[in-house]
Amino acid sequence: MGEIDLFHVCFFVHVPRTRYIHTELGIRERLLVGVLTSRATLNTLAVAVNRTVAHHFHRTFFFTGLRSPKVPHGMTVVAHGDDRPVWLMYETVRHLHQHYGSDYDWFFLAQDDTYMQADRLSELVGHLSAGQDLYMGRAEEFIGGEEKARYCHGGYGYLLSRSLLARLQPHLDTCRNDILSVRPDEWLGRCIIDYLGLSCVEAHQEMTYRYFELGKNADPEREDSAQFKNAFTVHPVSEPNLMYRLHKRFSQIELEWTYLQIEQLQIQINNLSDLTPEGKAGVTWPIGINPPFKPRTRFEVINWEYFTEEHIYSCIDGSPKCEMRGADRADVNAILEIAVERLNERYQPQLRFRKRRLLNGYRRFDHTRGMEYVLDLALEAYTQKGHSQVIVKRVTLLRPLSAVEIIPMPYVTEATRVQVILPVTAQDQDYVSNFLDMYVMNTLDTHDNVLLTFLFIYDPFDAQRVSQTDVFAGIKAMIGEVEKRYGDVKIPWISVKTEVPSQVKLMDIISKKHPVDTLFFLSSVWTEVNADFLNRCRMNAISNWQVFFPIHFQEYNPAVLYRDQQPSAASSSFASESLRDGHFDRQVFDEACFYNADYMTARTKMAADILDNEELLESMDVYDIFVRYSGLHVFRAVEPALIQKYVRRACNPRFSEDIYHRCVLSNLEGLGSRSHLAMALFEQEQANST
Repeated sequence: MGEIDLFHVCFFVHVPRTRYIHTELGIRERLLVGVLTSRATLNTLAVAVNRTVAHHFHRTFFFTGLRSPKVPHGMTVVAHGDDRPVWLMYETVRHLHQHYGSDYDWFFLAQDDTYMQADRLSELVGHLSAGQDLYMGRAEEFIGGEEKARYCHGGYGYLLSRSLLARLQPHLDTCRNDILSVRPDEWLGRCIIDYLGLSCVEAHQEMTYRYFELGKNADPEREDSAQFKNAFTVHPVSEPNLMYRLHKRFSQIELEWTYLQIEQLQIQINNLSDLTPEGKAGVTWPIGINPPFKPRTRFEVINWEYFTEEHIYSCIDGSPKCEMRGADRADVNAILEIAVERLNERYQPQLRFRKRRLLNGYRRFDHTRGMEYVLDLALEAYTQKGHSQVIVKRVTLLRPLSAVEIIPMPYVTEATRVQVILPVTAQDQDYVSNFLDMYVMNTLDTHDNVLLTFLFIYDPFDAQRVSQTDVFAGIKAMIGEVEKRYGDVKIPWISVKTEVPSQVKLMDIISKKHPVDTLFFLSSVWTEVNADFLNRCRMNAISNWQVFFPIHFQEYNPAVLYRDQQPSAASSSFASESLRDGHFDRQVFDEACFYNADYMTARTKMAADILDNEELLESMDVYDIFVRYSGLHVFRAVEPALIQKYVRRACNPRFSEDIYHRCVLSNLEGLGSRSHLAMALFEQEQANST
């Protein structure tokens, strides 16, 4: 027998992996909240709890004995089938441990007549160490009051740690059979004391559980004691309206504290500025907000928009002046009201202001801090004696960027098949050879999950002569060569005769020939398809959620860029350095990624408008269809992986004025940068002068 080299024998063992990283690493959520309710109060007090604080917690469950005939919308209700209070408590604790005992560090239980200050409870558990046995709430004596042990009063809520819940689980059945009690919170407290030896505590690790007992006919607006203002929970809340009033009052208290903290931080920043190299001069307004963006070149300067109360002098369509309407008008009206309100806060009672009119308005969006405004206001100023005078006051305001919101997106995968659609006209066929070469190299050679379909667009004259002379015969021959080289690959084509090759008309034909779950990439002959972009197409186009319209990068005209010089090999490559010699063409909407089902849905909604205006199909492109009729997210973003060589597009005047205008602008902006155009003009003038 031959010898076996043990160093080259490998054993492969399949190790099951968890689906999520936080599960594998043992990372748990911090707090789960359970609210004990009943059939009688589920649609009243429980709804009030859900509307006031439930959205502040990660998960909130409502536990009841018998389910109401109509369960409130947006609430997770668990019915145990028995209305006995102790039985409800037993089933609730057992349910929490069985289903969520390994997912959360802390469990908070309260009744539906308890108002909870969600942020303070979250802050409390954030300061407590996980992994310890803790039973925390308002400590109450048992009936008789002879023993030193205490239970936590259910009306003010109580906190249970995950480890305590795990240790208590084996004893729950015994407690249910042996402990007799009318109150569920007493029953739970007795069970914890008897079998775990733990009593309810109100303070732990220098953290105190604060609560407030609400008296009869109490008015939350008049409660001003420190005990009320600092409370985590308030009890008893007799009706839903009182719950909402408590929530309003505590929201006001939190807002006042937040403004006070901001003011104190601003004072600290101002005091510490003396120790900085720039001193007091380095403090920017408003204190604590990022300083204004400093442009490095004149091309990075952020433009100010001029506006009045009726007009804005920076229009989307390029017009010098247009009417102030919609969101712009609402924004300006709000800023004017705030400006006068802030002036009155600063100068009252000596002066009181009333707006006469806006003389001049300027605004700009600074991406590092927010929207900035400069307003010249004509104001009527009133003194305490009633005298008035019209004055002009310049005010500066800032609407800062608030917290960034992470939008949850559906799950997508990079394994989805992409169906590339390539429309080709007779004028575009010279560019097909390069497109096909890049497609073969980047998809067929790499075995990417991509299919290609050609859409040959014949004008009426060429369509009549197709039997004698086919203008696309050369392209069809190239397709045949590719299919011979790759025996299992088929590249179909579709022939269309039209004078106006509208995107919508072409997609109507393509859509009918593919399944509804097809992911389309609507391409152009100048595009070089690559794996990086195809993966972003798969990730950014989400069925029934989002469509993706990438902004390709186009190289500038070589005749303007290099003039009499020959471009070097480095500058003509498609490496990342080439991004310096071109621009992102925001005027072109030819490339798009979307699902067939989403397109069909949008076209169905458009059908009624077509009956009234048949020319609508020629005046719109696919981008317009999705914006107006889909209701989906239309994601428009620059795409560095989608690079095109310079080309002068043929603009069809038979399209809508907007589409034709965008095509002309694309050709003009694609000639070169300002510096390139300036040098070309300078050299031309120098040549003419000699």
